[in-house]
Amino acid sequence: MAETPTATPANTPIPNENPSPAASAPAAPAPLKKGSLVRVSQAAYLGSTEAAASDPTPPNYIFEGPGEILALKGDYAQLRWRRPVPDVWLRLDQLEAC
Repeated sequence: MAETPTATPANTPIPNENPSPAASAPAAPAPLKKGSLVRVSQAAYLGSTEAAASDPTPPNYIFEGPGEILALKGDYAQLRWRRPVPDVWLRLDQLEAC
C-alpha cells in the first residue's frame, strides 16, 4: 500500500527555517545584583564625579577586579574588594561583570 503524505491543517504554523535576527543575537548581559563580581570600567569612571572626589590616580585593582557588590541603592552599588581597603559606592553604569 502506498503512503500518502499527511496534510497540515491550515491554522498550524510552519516552523521558520531562517531564525530572526533577534533570535540569533547574543543574550544581553545579566543585570548586576547583590553578590555579583564586578570591575570598574575605566572609560566610564575617569572624568566622573566619583573620580574627581578621589585620588588623582585610581588604584589598578578597581579596574582589574573582582569586587563584590554588597548592597544596591538606586543607581549605586557598594563594592568590597579582596584587599584591606574600605568599601566604596559607585554608580552601576561604571561597573561591568567579571
